[in-house]
Amino acid sequence: MYKSQLQKKSQAADYGVYFFGTNPPKINIAIDEVASIADSLLLRLESLDYDGLIVYDIQDEGTRTSVPRPFPYCVRHDPRLYSQILHDKSGRSVITYKSVSQGNADDFSLWLSEAWHRYAVRDLVLVGSPSSEGEIKLSLTDAYKTLNAHACNFYLGGVTIAERHIKKNDEYLRILAKEVHGCEYFITQSVYNSQATIDFLTRYAFECKARSIAPRRIILTFSPCGSVKTLAFIEWLGISVPEATKLRILQADDPLKESLLINRNNFEQIVEACLPFGIPLGINIESLTHNKEETDAAILLFKLLKAMLDLKLAEQQL
Repeated sequence: MYKSQLQKKSQAADYGVYFFGTNPPKINIAIDEVASIADSLLLRLESLDYDGLIVYDIQDEGTRTSVPRPFPYCVRHDPRLYSQILHDKSGRSVITYKSVSQGNADDFSLWLSEAWHRYAVRDLVLVGSPSSEGEIKLSLTDAYKTLNAHACNFYLGGVTIAERHIKKNDEYLRILAKEVHGCEYFITQSVYNSQATIDFLTRYAFECKARSIAPRRIILTFSPCGSVKTLAFIEWLGISVPEATKLRILQADDPLKESLLINRNNFEQIVEACLPFGIPLGINIESLTHNKEETDAAILLFKLLKAMLDLKLAEQQL
């Protein structure tokens, strides 16, 4: 039976998993050029010791907020196609995101069959509607039911958002409910509020202990920020950025370098607070823009955070 690198390592708390997040190219880019873009990305990642990639399913999300989108929304190539290209070229695991609210259960079932048989997608993360506004043809709960009734055995993950824990104090219960639906690992929204993440993970760890169950893998996402516009986009996405953090970035002589220092410090705080709870952790680094400097910074951030987690895990085994 097929097992991805993520699946092999997923429940081992003494190992980290390391991913790099990316978006499918814009739909107006020719297929042969899509392959060239994949080649360019993988060439830039050659120096990294990473387990795989994450390909997002980019949606408009216009119903989530009335604030104008800082970067215009562009339709993208099918995430399944780009995942297949990256997997075939790299030989590494690729996690494919799927936003489920646009089609009904039959549409989604067909999507799953094509994902498995045509595009060889195996690692999957489902995402619900960005808001309760607008037409929702398929809820996330119903999508899980459709998936569980499907013949193909995807390795399923879920999204977790620490910002929801700030408001409702129940994010740990949300992911426990997703575990019942079959989620084996979780990927966070980009982290800029370390305390919110620590609070959520701590509650999750203690609830797992109370229920005598092992915590699932939590893959923490981090993103560099080098400009006012990128910061505006981060906040537009619903990511919590403390005021002091915003001021540090915006007033810095080198905002991009400052954001790397902030991300490294945030990750260190999370690891120090939560690693003793036995939660299997992982890292996902993404560049939110196509800016070369921010992409280069994302690669450097990957190296910094991976080295830190590897060291902390090694120290824990002494």
